[in-house]
Amino acid sequence: MSEIAGIKIPDSKLAQEATELVREATDDLIYHHSRRVFVWGALQGANRGLSFDPELLYVGAMFHDLGLTEPYRDNDRRFEIDGADEARAFLLARGVDADSARIVWEAIALHTTPEIPGLMAPEIALVTAGVELDVLGIGYHDVSEETRAAVVAAHPRPDFKNNILQAFNDGITRRPGTTFGNVKADVLAAYTDGYVRPNFVDVIKNSAWAE
Repeated sequence: MSEIAGIKIPDSKLAQEATELVREATDDLIYHHSRRVFVWGALQGANRGLSFDPELLYVGAMFHDLGLTEPYRDNDRRFEIDGADEARAFLLARGVDADSARIVWEAIALHTTPEIPGLMAPEIALVTAGVELDVLGIGYHDVSEETRAAVVAAHPRPDFKNNILQAFNDGITRRPGTTFGNVKADVLAAYTDGYVRPNFVDVIKNSAWAE
C-alpha cells in the first residue's frame, strides 16, 4: 500500500478498479485533483478526530468530478449527480451494501453545497473538506507546508486555478440551467459568452401562480 504524506492510499481490488476507471475517463487535471482530494480529506479527518472508511472516502474523491467529462456534458442534470450516480452504480455492482453506496452518493452530490456536508457522515464531510482545501484553499493552514509539498509532489497542480476553472466551464457550459442556485453560475458568468445567470426572484415572480 502506497502512502502520501503519511496517508495510506487504499489498494483493495475495489479501489484499484475505481482508480483505473477514473484514470481512463479523465485527464491528468481531474485525476490528480481527485487523488489530492482524498489525501486532503483524510488529513482533515485526522485533524478533526473523525473515524471514517478510507475506501468509501477514496471512491467519493475519485468520482466526485467524473460528471464534468464528455459523456455527461449534454444532459440536463448537475454534474455532481452524474458522478454520484456512477459511483453508486460502481459500488453496488461490486457488492457494496446500499447504505455505504448511499453515503458515497451523498458525498459527491453535495460536494459543492456549503456547510451541509460538514454536518453529515464523516465520508460526506471529508470529500467536501478535500475539495474545499484543493480548490478554495479552505483549511490550507490546517496542514503543514511540508505536508502540502509532499502531496503536490505526488500529484502536481500546474496552473491549477486556471485549469480547474476551465474544466468546470467545459463540463457545464452546454447545460447552463444546472447552475441555478449553485456556485457554478459564477464560472459560466466568467467563462461562457452570453450566459445569463438564473434569478430566483424572477422564477418566483414568473411562476404560474396569479399572486
